[in-house]
Amino acid sequence: MLLLLLGIIVLHVTVLVLLFVSTIVSQWLVNGDHAADLWQNCTTGASFHCLASSSNEWLQSVQAMMILSVIFSVLSLFLFFCQLFTLTKGGRFYITGVFQILAGLCVMSGAAIFTVRHTDWHHASENLSYGFAYILAWLAFPLALASGIIYVILRKRE
Repeated sequence: MLLLLLGIIVLHVTVLVLLFVSTIVSQWLVNGDHAADLWQNCTTGASFHCLASSSNEWLQSVQAMMILSVIFSVLSLFLFFCQLFTLTKGGRFYITGVFQILAGLCVMSGAAIFTVRHTDWHHASENLSYGFAYILAWLAFPLALASGIIYVILRKRE
């Protein structure tokens, strides 16, 4: 039972780290000397310059979805520890699971909006490719959903 609990916590912390990294790191779109994320556009070359990202409504919605996913996941981890000590024997971790599923749905929504609308921000002629932070966001989506489903199924034992 202790090994199962440890595995669930490791999975949740992994999702949380993936969400933090994908939200913060400037690698959603990359080119040889250009990197862009949700917050800024950086260009390397003779000198390193970073400019604030565009104020497009779709980009602001992606920013909001990624921040919400981090908040929901942190809240879910906090609720898990609270329920671990207060939940009666045989009870399920419904609240924890729902918040973790919401985190997964938020990151999926944000990454999907970015996938569809990034050409409005950077034209396809710029030969940009998706960076590792974008891939981490998509990787966090199924892991967060799986974690949330595990929480909903999980029962508290002695």
